[in-house]
Amino acid sequence: MLIRVVKMTFKVEAIPSFLRLFNKRKKEIRAFAGCCHLELWQDRLHTNVYFTYSQWQNAEALDQYRSSPFFNETWQQTKLLFSARPEAWSVYQVSVLTKPVSLRSTKI
Repeated sequence: MLIRVVKMTFKVEAIPSFLRLFNKRKKEIRAFAGCCHLELWQDRLHTNVYFTYSQWQNAEALDQYRSSPFFNETWQQTKLLFSARPEAWSVYQVSVLTKPVSLRSTKI
């Protein structure tokens, strides 16, 4: 499993355009062969900074997506909205630690 995180900083006035584009295309991105998961995150303090978090079966699947006409068209529209150069990381998950969450209240 390959994880891809992309940091995008937008012009404040361009955020509604980006969100419309993302919402229009997110199901197609998620349905692309090899994409297992897709999330959009927004920075808590810098609200014009967004991240996509996606999980891919392997690097080849991500590369096929990134070389597709669909990606190229989407990226061409998205990059017009940036106020800073995007950053991207492709990483492998090494370890996960979680704490069980109780669904019941401890008060009786």
